Amino acid sequence: MAKQLTERQLLVLKIEGLSDSEVQELLDYLAIMESRRTRAATSVPEDEVVELLAEAAENRRARQAFEWETVRRRAERRAATRSGASA
Repeated sequence: MAKQLTERQLLVLKIEGLSDSEVQELLDYLAIMESRRTRAATSVPEDEVVELLAEAAENRRARQAFEWETVRRRAERRAATRSGASA
C-alpha cells in the first residue's frame, strides 16, 4: 500500500520546486498572513471588553435615563409651543 503524503510533506515538495524569487514572494506572503493574525488576535479582546461594557446594567440604565430625559425635553418643548400658540 502506498503511503500518502501529509499536507506538510506536500508543501515541502512544492517549496523545493520554487525558484529563489518565488520562495521570497512566499515568505513575504507568510509575513503578511502572520501580521494579520497578530492584529486579529489583539483586537478581539478589546471588542469583547467594549461589548461587555455596553451590555453592563449601569450602561443600560444610563441609556434608558438618557432616553427618558430626551422624551421629557421634547414634551416640554411641545407644551411650551402649544401654550405660546394659544396665548
